[in-house]
Amino acid sequence: MTTAYFDIAFDRQPLMGVFRNLSAAAAVARAERAWDAGVRNVEIPVQSADALPTLRAVVAAGRERGLDVGAGTVVDVDQFAEVSAAGAAYTVSPGLDADIVRAALERGIPHLPGVATPSEILTARRLGLRWLKAFPASVLGADWIRAMRGPFPDVRFVATGGMVLDAAPAFLAAGVGTVALGDAFDDDEACERIATMMRDA
Repeated sequence: MTTAYFDIAFDRQPLMGVFRNLSAAAAVARAERAWDAGVRNVEIPVQSADALPTLRAVVAAGRERGLDVGAGTVVDVDQFAEVSAAGAAYTVSPGLDADIVRAALERGIPHLPGVATPSEILTARRLGLRWLKAFPASVLGADWIRAMRGPFPDVRFVATGGMVLDAAPAFLAAGVGTVALGDAFDDDEACERIATMMRDA
């Protein structure tokens, strides 16, 4: 279920948006710019309950366009009730926790866990996952992605954490399925470059 969801969600979607620590209005505005540029996938981290109103607002805005919105920074099983009630279509975690993965699967929520080592990738594969978040991608580097794609050709990565638009081509060339960006969507020139990348995907 999770693999099938992300296979569709990330198909020809080299970029996604992750909008952390923003007010509801600011997050909706940034999401609108991302969607206008052709980016379908937006994630709102919910590291605290204060972020839930922002998640709800972006979910509502996305629903008007027929687009899903994910909830990020899910680090506890107890968060699932809140993010599900807020309308999150999928969840994202900075790390790999079997209890969180199982909780997501039990609720029918696609889950994208973070990994940074081959051992974590092996564990994720045993749990049935084939889409994983390389985190923090800016520290791991594009060469790490290329190295992991060797022994794990069936795994697809989303590069998240400290990513900037200029680094995206190298990560995509290394085999990443999607690169997550944040404040790049606040810049008009960057949005034009993003729109071009999305059209060419």
